[in-house]
Amino acid sequence: MMNVYEIYFSPTGGTRKVAAFLAQEMNTEPGQIDLSDNRTDFHGIALTSEDVAVIAVPSYSGRVPVPAVERIMQIRGNGAKAILVCVYGNRAYEDTLIELQDCVQQTGFSVVAAVAAVAEHSIARRYAANRPDQEDYRQLKEFAGKILDKLNHGDTAMSVIPGNRPYRKAGNVGLIPGITKQCTKCGLCASKCPVGAINKENPAQVNKKVCISCMRCVAICPHHARKINGFLLFIVNRMLKKVCAARKECELYL
Repeated sequence: MMNVYEIYFSPTGGTRKVAAFLAQEMNTEPGQIDLSDNRTDFHGIALTSEDVAVIAVPSYSGRVPVPAVERIMQIRGNGAKAILVCVYGNRAYEDTLIELQDCVQQTGFSVVAAVAAVAEHSIARRYAANRPDQEDYRQLKEFAGKILDKLNHGDTAMSVIPGNRPYRKAGNVGLIPGITKQCTKCGLCASKCPVGAINKENPAQVNKKVCISCMRCVAICPHHARKINGFLLFIVNRMLKKVCAARKECELYL
């Protein structure tokens, strides 16, 4: 049985769901490398040419999140087969997959497949709510079977992945969650922030230049004490209404 690894950047969990499902379809006990953990030294991680990695990232304004790029570049692929996964909130993933392809190839992975999948939007959560759903998992199971078949036949050819070079200009969402009176200063948000933007002594203090608006602090707070400004959230929902209205399906590139 081949060694399979999940390598994922998943602040709110949607990307991890897709990565875990695909990896477990290929190996019931895949290894796990969490790129969201800013305490890990990824320089010490090296795979081999016999390994398979499901490398999964969310799409942030059509690009790979900068911390994910920086951490993937520290890992030595050594010819391991890479299955790229881009997860987006039903708007568009634009240059995310092609940027991810360039990134992993630079660090020594061999790309054999790519998947675009939909999960609940991390900010405007009404869009793609409760996805991935049953139909998504049906499609992903079918994709995993096709990828396994390709791997078992030793096929390393790769079709063209959509996207543009140079990549689109990276967007700056700039939505910084604030605390409410429900905050108990438990410190969970600070310890779990993927970029260490939250002050551990005073969670109300956030380094706005470091925060990537990933919404992990909102998602994990046990007291629901971190929120986006209501008016700004209303604007985001309104801006996304038209482009997110129609359901988008999972896509496979082999």
